[in-house]
Amino acid sequence: MTAFPARWPTIKTGFLLLLGLAALALAAHSRADSAPDYLSFATEDEANSTEIFSKASPAVVFVTNTALRRDMFSLNVHEIPRGSGSGFIWDPSGLIVTNYHVIAGAHRLTVTLQDRSEYKAEVIGVAPEKDLAVLRIDNPPENLVALPLGDSSELNVGRKVLAIGNPFGLDTTLTTGVVSALGREIRAPGNRTIRGVIQTDAAINPGNSGGPLLNSLGQLVGVNTAIYSPSGASAGIGFAIPVNTVREVVPQLISYGRVLRPIIGVELASDRWIRRYRIEGLPVVRVFPGLPAAEAGLRGVFRNARGDLLLGDIILAVNDKPVRSNDDFLSVIEAHQPGDQVEIRIKRGERAETLMVELAESQ
Repeated sequence: MTAFPARWPTIKTGFLLLLGLAALALAAHSRADSAPDYLSFATEDEANSTEIFSKASPAVVFVTNTALRRDMFSLNVHEIPRGSGSGFIWDPSGLIVTNYHVIAGAHRLTVTLQDRSEYKAEVIGVAPEKDLAVLRIDNPPENLVALPLGDSSELNVGRKVLAIGNPFGLDTTLTTGVVSALGREIRAPGNRTIRGVIQTDAAINPGNSGGPLLNSLGQLVGVNTAIYSPSGASAGIGFAIPVNTVREVVPQLISYGRVLRPIIGVELASDRWIRRYRIEGLPVVRVFPGLPAAEAGLRGVFRNARGDLLLGDIILAVNDKPVRSNDDFLSVIEAHQPGDQVEIRIKRGERAETLMVELAESQ
């Protein structure tokens, strides 16, 4: 019988070990061929976030706002960066939605796509009272893809949301969080109140303004617009304009360049003047002829026989809703459509009266 060397058990063990390693390598190679690497190690939630970012980020753009400024010594005019923010593709024809405060005061606007290509943009329409604006880029590429729209009325506190933007002009970024609260109110440029705002703890930095807030299906549910932070950095309290508001505003901006709102045809005293003289209600300064307020008999400021200026009617409430500021009044009126009738309670001298006014369309 042939005798094996004494080192045979060691050789045999090494051989079996090599066979085992080869089998493990083969299995790993097979798994790598069947699924992307990031899915091999991702949880279900991570895979969802990664997939949404992969599909949505090409629709997110970087908006640069350049203004003109005159040098105080040479008097030469220079272009200077005024600000920047994010935006997203609304329509493949080259329409971009962003915040109004991102593009306010711009002399020149530049939109940068995900592939770093830059395009000159023009303003199509603005709604400062909603902090929304629509831009159009020149000669857009053919591969633009718009974001699918969701329904912000279906959101609940605790629902997962994702914010995509370009906060520092470096690259597209993703932050995730949940809906922290619904029905919030924030101040828009011009001191108007935006109601029904979404609050989220997804980190929103200043450069995220104008970028999309998405749900776990990858649908647009809001436009990131503001943060609450004493330091100016994200503190886990961000706000987004709900997509249902965007659905109403953007088509009007595209068609008319502004939001069409109902009017009654009056000029009201400024809020500062009202506070200064501690007047309860909104004094009517002027009534425009041929419009609903004039037809209903509202009266503005007038002069008496001695030439003294006297207050006319003071609006106290609209449809039983007290109005204490111009914003209150506009918000109540804008909740209706042209042709609707509203009940306006006024103070005329020492007596209270109620007038029915039919709303007209703004010109």
